[in-house]
Amino acid sequence: MENTAQKKILLVEDDVALSSVYRARLELEGFAIQEVHNGEEALSKALDYKPDLILLDAMMPKISGFDVLDILRNTPETSNIRVIMLTALSQPKDKQRAEDLGVDEYLVKSQVVIGDVVERVKHHLGIDAPQPAQ
Repeated sequence: MENTAQKKILLVEDDVALSSVYRARLELEGFAIQEVHNGEEALSKALDYKPDLILLDAMMPKISGFDVLDILRNTPETSNIRVIMLTALSQPKDKQRAEDLGVDEYLVKSQVVIGDVVERVKHHLGIDAPQPAQ
């Protein structure tokens, strides 16, 4: 296993049950996780925690994931943090909006399982998935 312990992930998800499932799986994979449940907390935690990657829900109280992404990208301290949006919104216009705002990847919750999410997180952090033995 590569040095995933050094990789910090900010998990932004207002569904606490879902959030805890993702947190448990990502911690199992060796990541350091901070979890927040709304957009305001996401912005302050991003500055404070300086994560390597943010898993960002789109539909949240206070500040939407789209607005969080927009602010992150326009803030020098957070502009280079990798962001994977994980959302129930499956409309092409929503994906286009996220891409226009500079998202690294847009995943629709109904179309992925947690293993897919972990794989994409590792991909964006440059951590190679273990290759099957030949």
